[in-house]
Amino acid sequence: MSLAYVALGANLGDPASTIRAAFGALANLPASRVARCSSLYRTAPVGLANQPDFINAVALLDTTLAPPELLAELLDIECRFGRRRREKNGPRSLDLDLLLYDERRLDLPELTLPHPRLHLRAFVLQPLAEIAPDLRLPGRGYIAAWLPAVANQSIVRL
Repeated sequence: MSLAYVALGANLGDPASTIRAAFGALANLPASRVARCSSLYRTAPVGLANQPDFINAVALLDTTLAPPELLAELLDIECRFGRRRREKNGPRSLDLDLLLYDERRLDLPELTLPHPRLHLRAFVLQPLAEIAPDLRLPGRGYIAAWLPAVANQSIVRL
């Protein structure tokens, strides 16, 4: 089994209910099991500011799916939750990002591991640190070292 960390985010409809339902969808992935889920966090949008706040979380999966297979399953869940990719950083019904897969580094056209911006976003680091406080980010050191760098970003644990 491999350990995969998945970021969840939504800001359309009832985003808190969507994230909770998405945890359930992750629990139904083939060859995978949800090992841990973070609390929900309210965060201000990044990039396109004129949109509702997001609800974010992180889940840890034990999986035997290879990273590209897992990504395909995550994209399928997004579709089932009504995700339409209209504009970069725009509002979304559900966003699922594969953050880390063991300590693998991968650079494919459709998938980069570790996620290239995970260390820059409070909405990823805070819930990730909640469920894995001693986590080492491949090539970047321990997660705790990155938390001060995002301390000025708006995030509230629900």
